[in-house]
Amino acid sequence: QVQLAESGGGLVQAGGSLRLSCAVSGLTFSSHAMGWFRQAPGKERQFVAIISGSGTSTNYANSVLGRFTIVRDNAKNTVSLQMNSLKPEDTAVYYCAASRINGIVTANTFYPYWGQGTQVTVSS
Repeated sequence: QVQLAESGGGLVQAGGSLRLSCAVSGLTFSSHAMGWFRQAPGKERQFVAIISGSGTSTNYANSVLGRFTIVRDNAKNTVSLQMNSLKPEDTAVYYCAASRINGIVTANTFYPYWGQGTQVTVSS
């Protein structure tokens, strides 16, 4: 059974930082690209960042490029999202997801496995 568990969300002031982590079990972790997505109230879930199975390739949404960094530790089966210079518009529930392939894909239809989400709230 595949399980993903996010942690690290919370309330932070604009300009601050948070680090989200996701622990994964039940699959061959290094064979799957891992992504972070977010969903704000009343909006569709959107892609944030992705990292390949080896960790050598990444891709980011334009809205977070230069502020967020995705990393993974294949020895510990974890993927993290370091979020700096946070803005109120970053407020959302953040989800980690495991892709069914090892390529850099951003459409959530490629991601069959999802965590339960963690709330990030950025106050102005």
